[in-house]
Amino acid sequence: MRPEEKIRHQETIENIGKVIKSGAEKISVIMRHSDRFFHTDSSMEPFMGLTEKGKEFAMLLGTRLPKNPKPRLFSSPFGRCIETAYLIDKGYIKAHATFFDSHNIQAVELSPFYITDIHKAIALVNELGSVKFLRRWFDHEISDSIMQNPKIAADTIADFMVKQMNSCQKGEIALCVSHDWNLFPLKEYKLGLAHEEYGTVGYLESVIIFEKEGKNYIVNYQKEPCLLKA
Repeated sequence: MRPEEKIRHQETIENIGKVIKSGAEKISVIMRHSDRFFHTDSSMEPFMGLTEKGKEFAMLLGTRLPKNPKPRLFSSPFGRCIETAYLIDKGYIKAHATFFDSHNIQAVELSPFYITDIHKAIALVNELGSVKFLRRWFDHEISDSIMQNPKIAADTIADFMVKQMNSCQKGEIALCVSHDWNLFPLKEYKLGLAHEEYGTVGYLESVIIFEKEGKNYIVNYQKEPCLLKA
């Protein structure tokens, strides 16, 4: 049985509020999807949906988003991310009685694009455990035929977030629903938060990139804002 994972919706809401109050001009948020089902067959990974608990908390996060800035939703093409984005949308509408100007946009950069052999990757995770697997990936000890370069993955995800942030109109915030393995490289390379010390990425946990006074910063609930570096 898998250990129960933390749901970090409250930390995400609080951090978004802090960034808004700090005077950020543009904001982009990447978060892990909500609580999900698992399957023993790795080929089923893209199709695993949310548990009832996961649905409840995705909707709750949507209701607790501030009315302004208004979210623009993006997600991984995986079912659990699309479902999370949909329920955040419905929660926001319920709380603020206002509709989105655009629908959720799916993006490959929010998917596990860095996995080149899903079956071998899952086999290694089962053999090593996720903590050791991630460290071997970050230490470049896993073949590129299984996992792409983790630093390049972190840069690709960060660049995508900046691009979506810059595409937002005044009064909008980019809200991107992704996977824990997309947040781990950002925390490792952009925030200096090693998972061995700071723990796993919880459901609905987020990393935020924002622009203030012409500079881009990155933050999450475990670290104060710092300059976003290449």
